[in-house]
Amino acid sequence: MLFSSLTFLFYFLPCVILLYFVSPKKLKNTVLLISSLIFYGWGEPKYVWLMLIVIANSYIAGILIEKLNGKFSSKLTLILSVSASLCCLGYFKYAGFFAENFSRLTSFTMPALDIALPIGISFYTFQTLSYVIDVYRQNAKAQKNPIDLALYISLFPQLIAGPIVRYTDIEQPLSTRTHSLSKTASGIKLFVTGLAKKILLANSLGELCSAYIESDEKSVLFCWLYVISFSLQIYFDFSGYSDMAVGLGKIFGFEFCQNFNYPFISRSITEFWRRWHISLGTWFRDYVYIPLGGNKTSHIKWLRNILIVWVLTGFWHGAEWNFILWGLYFALLLTLEKLLLGKYIKRSQILSRIYVIFTVLISFAVFSTSDSGSGFSCLSGMLGISSLPFSSPEQVYYLKSFAVILIIALIGATPLPAMVLHKAEKNKYGYVITSIAEPVVLTMLTIVCISYLVDGSFNPFLYFRF
Repeated sequence: MLFSSLTFLFYFLPCVILLYFVSPKKLKNTVLLISSLIFYGWGEPKYVWLMLIVIANSYIAGILIEKLNGKFSSKLTLILSVSASLCCLGYFKYAGFFAENFSRLTSFTMPALDIALPIGISFYTFQTLSYVIDVYRQNAKAQKNPIDLALYISLFPQLIAGPIVRYTDIEQPLSTRTHSLSKTASGIKLFVTGLAKKILLANSLGELCSAYIESDEKSVLFCWLYVISFSLQIYFDFSGYSDMAVGLGKIFGFEFCQNFNYPFISRSITEFWRRWHISLGTWFRDYVYIPLGGNKTSHIKWLRNILIVWVLTGFWHGAEWNFILWGLYFALLLTLEKLLLGKYIKRSQILSRIYVIFTVLISFAVFSTSDSGSGFSCLSGMLGISSLPFSSPEQVYYLKSFAVILIIALIGATPLPAMVLHKAEKNKYGYVITSIAEPVVLTMLTIVCISYLVDGSFNPFLYFRF
């Protein structure tokens, strides 16, 4: 079930909100847990059992780790729990990849493994890992209430696409949280904004990307148009979904972390990754990079740590070679920045931002398809080293057709609209106007989004792949 679906908006969400707020305080978590399991099982009921097994593993491990604190058996319990969670993720997400590549490298032919990827497994696996690791580090107390722990892992607003929520961030709200009209209003505003990002911008840009993929008249400019459109599509698709998740969290009394912070205005790749998919970047920093020694070690080990983190980051996104190459690409860029380029790229604001945009677009050419050949074909077209013409009538047609959406998306990917709104709110008359206009605009956006859904418009969600 998608947030941007009529079933969710008109049936599931209203029923959950009604049941949640009429339930007594001691039953609110139970209502949310049952609702979350229904939400997850709506599309893939057969994989609810898998999530319940992962939850049970984390629950038992957390209690044992805390009870055995300071003993070797505590560390052994941690290792076994982490290994079990990673084995589940590895089997469902990576077994087919390893089997296929093993067959290619050897004369032994293995049967193709047709294993469906459970939705959201990458996200909820990382949440279970952070929980047991934090209990082992004594950064969190083991949760004795199985319903509360199950709710942390399965809470439907962030279940299938993040942000990756730490147990330490919602440990207290799981037992005691407050609700208010201001928090609910803020949550609704975020949800509607995210819905508009997803349906009006990401979906429209997705149609342009589909037109490029299906086209037989590709050109250098069409390749650039495609990659720019894809980069904006995945940004508005995922950041919109994250906004909806954070907004829903507020409605139910939770505060989730911000997941995107205008990454395209960055002046370095290091800064870009502090602004893009923030919850994933901080997860790898705290649970992989720093435990390996971070940058507080020799240069060789430091470079090794960067390489490990970025290979894992790429592989986390999918069991395909293009994702691994994408991770290696960023590992190389970050290493060059830290060793050579860092002191030069920030001397000019304009040049540093051009550098970031160019290198990020190159990365998305590789990232955009699981078919590495298509990705590199697009990349060679962008760089003008293929036999493609510079321009084509089809590319001109699509550029004119989607010009308005592209301009809105480019402006919307910057903090400019938020800055204008913030400046207006500081003015006495501007504050009155924005106070009146905001609910009107949000209502209109909701109506337009629902109209698109009723019309059965193009409505994919890219991060289901991951």
